Amino acid sequence: MAIVTRGFRGRRDASAERLPPGQYQTRDFPVLSAGPTPRIALDEWRFTITDEPGSPVRSWTWSQLLELPVEQPVVDIHCVTKWSKFGTRWEGVSLDTLFASVETSAGYALVHSYGGYTTNLPLADLLGGKAWIVYRYDGGDLSPEHGGPARLLVPHLYFWKSAKWVNGITLRREDQPGFWESLGYNNHGDPWREQRYTGD
Repeated sequence: MAIVTRGFRGRRDASAERLPPGQYQTRDFPVLSAGPTPRIALDEWRFTITDEPGSPVRSWTWSQLLELPVEQPVVDIHCVTKWSKFGTRWEGVSLDTLFASVETSAGYALVHSYGGYTTNLPLADLLGGKAWIVYRYDGGDLSPEHGGPARLLVPHLYFWKSAKWVNGITLRREDQPGFWESLGYNNHGDPWREQRYTGD
């Protein structure tokens, strides 16, 4: 006869602890975009950090980006449309590396993409090992449908903050809503607080 310890309710599902409220786990990688997929030639690709007055302070070509120290984050990602994908594997450059020689008193960033997409974040959400410019996914080059040649990766926020086809960051002293934020999405987008829409 099996002996069951009093109060035992079965094994805890470890994945449940990784799933923010209102989310479901998927093994797929859904493709969602606000517009058509841009195709950027690598010899034309640039990533530029612009200061508060509007002057470029640092810029990298594709070959220069690839010369920077590489990190390989393995992270869970969470989409505002309620899917979550665990253990995604990326390769790219930490925003800490890109900002290493940038002096600023700005508190906010507006991220820009080829195709015109923008999203806003507090600068603190991009630094301290929290964000990367990634160009490889799951061992291969990042496909255009998923934001290639390079996208922002900010896994602790809803995935619309991880802008596809990224080409620059403008530093700002005041927060400026980006594309989805101007249409009613939450300014911050923390999945653990279910910050999906304005007022959440």
